[in-house]
Amino acid sequence: MKNNQDTSDDKKSYITYYDQMPIPAVEENTEIYLAGSIAIGVQFRVLTDERIAGLELEAASGGERGKVINLDDKGVALHVFTVDGSERTECLRFDCFDDDPHYHFVNWGEMRNEMIHLDPVAHGDGLTWALKTIKERLPQMIDRALGQGAGAKVDLSAVEKILPLVTEAAFRARFQ
Repeated sequence: MKNNQDTSDDKKSYITYYDQMPIPAVEENTEIYLAGSIAIGVQFRVLTDERIAGLELEAASGGERGKVINLDDKGVALHVFTVDGSERTECLRFDCFDDDPHYHFVNWGEMRNEMIHLDPVAHGDGLTWALKTIKERLPQMIDRALGQGAGAKVDLSAVEKILPLVTEAAFRARFQ
């Protein structure tokens, strides 16, 4: 019996499969917290047509264009990066926006950008949900983004040490 969430090409109906990779974090506006093989960046983002005009985003393997006009949203973004030496590569993003809270599974090796919307009724406050999810499910989510075994590299004790700093920075960004 086929799961009613599946479509004929094995794509899940609750996931938006973008044809472009995500808008990168703006380094100078992002506070980075290192926890072993991962880093978490905290950034307040304002997305409007004017702010994204002229951005050249890399192509992704999905088929959905995504909303690229009439953008008007803002909120805290939590960027989760894998760290290899001095290189950081984003693999998860939690966009805790006012109007459209969502998160992304990002795989640069496969040029894959998948987005899932949050339901404010079911998930509650997007930022609170994202912080709790990072604390409780980060290795599993990294496995989902990058492939089985990738999450095993996460040092949960190092993540636990930085989470109070990430939380403080996230709420500071939200309210300033």
